[in-house]
Amino acid sequence: MTSHKHPPKAPSQRQLRVGEELRHVLAELLQRGDFRDPELRNLNVTVTEVRMSPDLRNATAFVTPLGGGQIGETVALLRKAAAFLRGQIAHAVQLRFAPHLSFEADTTFDYAERIEIILHSPDVARDLAATSDTEDKDEKGA
Repeated sequence: MTSHKHPPKAPSQRQLRVGEELRHVLAELLQRGDFRDPELRNLNVTVTEVRMSPDLRNATAFVTPLGGGQIGETVALLRKAAAFLRGQIAHAVQLRFAPHLSFEADTTFDYAERIEIILHSPDVARDLAATSDTEDKDEKGA
């Protein structure tokens, strides 16, 4: 038997709304810096996105350090503080369950930079110029 793979479902409006609310709450908590750990107090982080599981019990926060700091160390510190942050979120957000928090490095900026470099490479410029020349000849001949 073959298994039928279903494409992943898009998040529901509720997942998106709760994720955005958690992103705002996390950003505010991290900005305030009310932590015992001095490393966490001085942490400058941007929370770029929070993705919620369909049952709203798990949240994955994607973060990137401001100023290009060490992403690995930043994520490790946030994972260490996840239980504390979960408790703070439970007080700030009206949900039946406080979601379990996990933190991941946001790599979308790195990916966008790689695409930008590729688009400006000489090989792509040459291919685009060749395509443009072919289209010009086709238009003139028509």
